[in-house]
Amino acid sequence: MAMDTTDKEPDQNRNRMDTSESYSEDRENGGTFSDTRRQNQTVHQREGPIEISRYQAYPTCFAGGTFALYSLLCRHAKIKIIPNQHRTDEELTTYSRGTFHEHSCAAKTKRWLEAHACKRNALLILVLVGTCMMIGDGILIPAISEVVVIVAVVILVGLFSMQHYGTDKVGWLFAPIVLLWFLLIGGIGAFNIWKYDRTVLKAISPIYIYRFFKRGGWTSLGGIMLSITGTEALFADLAHFPVLAVQIAFTVVVFPCLLLAYSGQAAYLMKHHDHVFDAFYRSIPKRIYWVMFVVSTAAAIVASQATISATFSIIKQALALGCFPRVKVVHTSRKFLGQIYIPEINWILMILCIAVTVGFKNQSQIGNAYGTAVVIVMLVTTFLMIPIMLLVWRCHWILVLIFTGLSLAVECTYFSAVLFKVNQGGWVPLVIAAAFLIIMYVWHYGTVKRYEFEMHSKVSMAWIHGLGPSLGLVRVPGIGLVYTDLASGVPHIFSHFITNLPAIHSVVVFVCVKYLPVYTVPQEERFLVKRIGPKNFHMFRCAARYGYKDLHKKDEDFEKMLFECLFVFVRLESMMEGCSDSDEYSLYGNTTSSNAEPTLSLTDSIVPVKLPLQQNIMVKSLGQESSHSEVEELEFLNSCRDAGVVHILGNTVVRASRDSNIIKKVAIDYVYAFLRKICRENSVILNVPHESLLNVGQIFYV
Repeated sequence: MAMDTTDKEPDQNRNRMDTSESYSEDRENGGTFSDTRRQNQTVHQREGPIEISRYQAYPTCFAGGTFALYSLLCRHAKIKIIPNQHRTDEELTTYSRGTFHEHSCAAKTKRWLEAHACKRNALLILVLVGTCMMIGDGILIPAISEVVVIVAVVILVGLFSMQHYGTDKVGWLFAPIVLLWFLLIGGIGAFNIWKYDRTVLKAISPIYIYRFFKRGGWTSLGGIMLSITGTEALFADLAHFPVLAVQIAFTVVVFPCLLLAYSGQAAYLMKHHDHVFDAFYRSIPKRIYWVMFVVSTAAAIVASQATISATFSIIKQALALGCFPRVKVVHTSRKFLGQIYIPEINWILMILCIAVTVGFKNQSQIGNAYGTAVVIVMLVTTFLMIPIMLLVWRCHWILVLIFTGLSLAVECTYFSAVLFKVNQGGWVPLVIAAAFLIIMYVWHYGTVKRYEFEMHSKVSMAWIHGLGPSLGLVRVPGIGLVYTDLASGVPHIFSHFITNLPAIHSVVVFVCVKYLPVYTVPQEERFLVKRIGPKNFHMFRCAARYGYKDLHKKDEDFEKMLFECLFVFVRLESMMEGCSDSDEYSLYGNTTSSNAEPTLSLTDSIVPVKLPLQQNIMVKSLGQESSHSEVEELEFLNSCRDAGVVHILGNTVVRASRDSNIIKKVAIDYVYAFLRKICRENSVILNVPHESLLNVGQIFYV
């Protein structure tokens, strides 16, 4: 059921909340919520809000990729473009952030990043460039893995067609295949060194690279990028592996075997100059040629799968941070959180991989394209590491300068070399990245403009109070879940809804599903609940928080958890006097252990209330009987839930205002509108059942 009423542009100021009535989320007066469950927090009472400092490290869930670095920066500085975070979000167990002196280098870096919007936008564009180049890697690596075009196309079609099954059941084969691959190429390399020319080991001496560069050989670096690639995919896939395992594998297996393999090929070429274009397969002893062919094909499939998984991972992160159009994300494993499948991206990657494989005449061109993408990813990662070392790791500026100088000396050398390969295939990742960059930036721009409009169009609480408990309508039995992007305040869609319809549900819950710049939000810390207005209005706000690796559960589980937390909130609230109309959240709907102490704060005092572990819904009376009003409200909520739950979503159309420039009109009215048309609806992403969905149509002029 949909309502297609629309707003006119001149009516944007109707029912807006006056600036004098806006409720600041950082107020120093009123209720402040603090989670007293964590034993590794020290609470300092100052004038104003409570300051929480963490002196012990939290267990960290690692994630890789440029967006993981960006999320880390967002936790330590207010650089997130969409400011929908609440200060209680910083009290999550996975939201670890320390304090620093105001005159420290970290504080200066934080102030510099937060000073101007242009710096935040430049940082976001840098992150998007690195992400788009990584997507280009996901297209080029499978395309470069096979020599014969027909064989490559068959393998690519089979590989992408199997993605929806996930890698959970066959993942145990990947490590033995890759280990066997490295041992074989290392062994063959050692054999070739012993058989053909042992003097190639002199190449380890740095004097030869100096002589090589002196003769102008640095331009050849653009053609040997494949010898150092793959780490960017591993970085994006970091959530799948322990860091120590990666360090041991690279030190003990990968690096020695690669040195032997390339040195062995060099020794072979010293005796066979005419085999330079196919040195790898020609240097294999004939007795094990077909064994090596099978193992190399299997290893190429594993490498392609790793890059495809990395592409899914970074797109999921971009989606969570509002930088990618809504796509379906499927978790393919119950054991491993990071194993996901994105159908739309999977088929796009397959088509582009086949196009690159068939379109290029030889593999050297694909290698040049791949090298260009990899070098740019490395440069972006280095630039992002600079603020992370200063702000997050609190490294001395001299150490940061040394790291930056050494890294850029190597990467800029390679980058200058690959510039000579742009016309030899290096243009492909640039075109692919440019296309994805336009899509991601325009989508993020439209999302930000829509959020800013909703922020400035919030409904005044005075207007809500003036309507009375009935809200000027007939209150019918049932619960209405109104979805909004706003973490505080009453959204404009609500006033649009009650203005055009004669009835509203007996209980209204404003639900904000938001993603935080953290890897994951524990399920027991998922919800924040607060009452809006007096009790007889029966209006609540609930914020459901997710990390960029979390997946919104199916609707039945989501509703169940939401109502459980709502009932807990009512029980806790009955133990306090009065009711808060501030924008501060009042309850963590969670329990983690027998020592769990969720707290409710309605005044300046903080009162802990112990909850047992049983599904967050039973609250011990602590020797006190529940009040009569509490019992009545709980019965009322139960009866409304039994009457039915309706999910109310805003089907908004974003248009550029009449006085916008031509670039903004093209971006909003054409590109963003097209992306919204082809992407999945919010109801699909939120798993809202169609039979209980109510769409409210309106137009936003930004």
